[in-house]
Amino acid sequence: MSPQHKRAQQRGRWLILCAGVFPLLLVLLFTFVESRQIVQRDLQSTANLALDQAESITTRAWSLLETLQPLQGKLCEDIRDDLQRLSAQFAYFRAIGLTYDKSIYCSSLFAHNDLEISDVIMMPLPAKLPPAWSLSVDQIKDADISPTLIFIRTPDDGWGAFGLVDAQYLVTLMNAVNKLRGFHLNIRVGDGDLIHPSATSVPPQPEWLSGVEYHITSERFPIVVSITAPATEMGKAWQFAFLTLLPLTLVLSALFILAALYWQKRKLSFQDELRRGITNNEFSVYYQPVYGTEAQRCTGAEALLRWRRADGQWIRPDVFIAAAEAENMIIPLTRHLLKMVEEDVASWHIEPNFHLGLNVSAEHLQDSEFIADIRQFAANVAAHRFLITLELTERSLISEGPEVAQRLQQLRQEGIHVAIDDFGTGHCSLSYLQSFPLDYLKIDQGFVRTISSQEEETPILDTIISLAHRLNLKIVAEGVETSRQLHYLTQHGVGYIQGFLYAKPMDNENFAVWQHYHAKRKFTPDDAHALTDFPEGKETPKSTSA
Repeated sequence: MSPQHKRAQQRGRWLILCAGVFPLLLVLLFTFVESRQIVQRDLQSTANLALDQAESITTRAWSLLETLQPLQGKLCEDIRDDLQRLSAQFAYFRAIGLTYDKSIYCSSLFAHNDLEISDVIMMPLPAKLPPAWSLSVDQIKDADISPTLIFIRTPDDGWGAFGLVDAQYLVTLMNAVNKLRGFHLNIRVGDGDLIHPSATSVPPQPEWLSGVEYHITSERFPIVVSITAPATEMGKAWQFAFLTLLPLTLVLSALFILAALYWQKRKLSFQDELRRGITNNEFSVYYQPVYGTEAQRCTGAEALLRWRRADGQWIRPDVFIAAAEAENMIIPLTRHLLKMVEEDVASWHIEPNFHLGLNVSAEHLQDSEFIADIRQFAANVAAHRFLITLELTERSLISEGPEVAQRLQQLRQEGIHVAIDDFGTGHCSLSYLQSFPLDYLKIDQGFVRTISSQEEETPILDTIISLAHRLNLKIVAEGVETSRQLHYLTQHGVGYIQGFLYAKPMDNENFAVWQHYHAKRKFTPDDAHALTDFPEGKETPKSTSA
């Protein structure tokens, strides 16, 4: 088994593995994102519930303090019973009372009067109390209420009212959320302390799994609710989503593997077909004559590879050449072409300096054995004194530029010519024409077809011809099919013509006959048709490589 075949098998195994794993990775990613969104939505709904509860308590508190306004300024002994009655009537409240100038002068809870508010809540008050002020605190002095919500209303006249709400109602809600869902809920009122559940320990979370949290602020009151889902809850949601989609994922993995196996089988099958085609001599070489406009006769030929299967089916060159390039078979195929050309030319009777064009792929040009292959071919056909021309595509020049230029220069020093084929159809920069050692520029037939009359302008074609002249490159025009095109190209200094107007590609036997009768015959633009019709058999389009 060749190293290339082993590498192909290894790539095939990797492809099958990736095909099986890809759906799993895709579903893992999808369920991870989806589970975060699910947890985020749960956090949002839970936080809204807690905020609604806190806003309800706050609304009740300010409503109660409004009812205390008529009692402001009265003696504490006269209103204490009223305060205790009102405190008992309103839910959540542990104490209410009246204030004057930052001091409590009467309350339903504290036995002593004239208590400083800051001493009761055990934190300093703002320099100027706002008309309505609320905050959350951890504990109250001399009162078994922890945590507590403080509400203080202080009109401009100095008289005011306060209320103490037992926040245990909120803590109970937090504990229930923590127990049922594992969420950690916190509430802060104003600039006060954080109200949190009794179980406050949060297990450490991985960085990649943390950060699932939600914050919401009341639009009516200074209340902020924060809620966090620990990694364990995120993991549970992820696991549930993944297991739900696991059957579908396994089906997709199986389908992907089957598709990869089918593709690999077809690929290996085509590789085997190419190898069998080489072994069974299903390939042949067709030769298309090249017409020299100055000599007005045949001055060379281009070797074109053709494939006719044993069942008589012709495979188009663009199909099998592309497949050979994709499946690492182009180099063996090109070497087979060189061998067949050697066998064909052994029976030729031609004059010296006959141009023989050979298409070379970018892969072969980059191969370490490329120079040795061309040298061996040149040595095997040296008796005919050919002018061997290597025809390269623009992609060949772009790939591994400096190394390619060095190899081509080395071969040119040994008498090998270089042509750039189908110029203008690729993405080669014009600077490559100066950077690489070139002898010929072959104009693609698409530009030749723009010639419709002697008077009509063809700016792109004219630019290519002018550029080639400036670079001292000889020009070969491909796809010439009409006398008008031949007239135009001849008048513009194109030295070589290749196309159906002059001669169509033909196999070696027919080419030998053609050579005998037509090779030395002059052919002018006034000739109306090609010197030969198609040889017997089905013709296929011209190959762009081997």
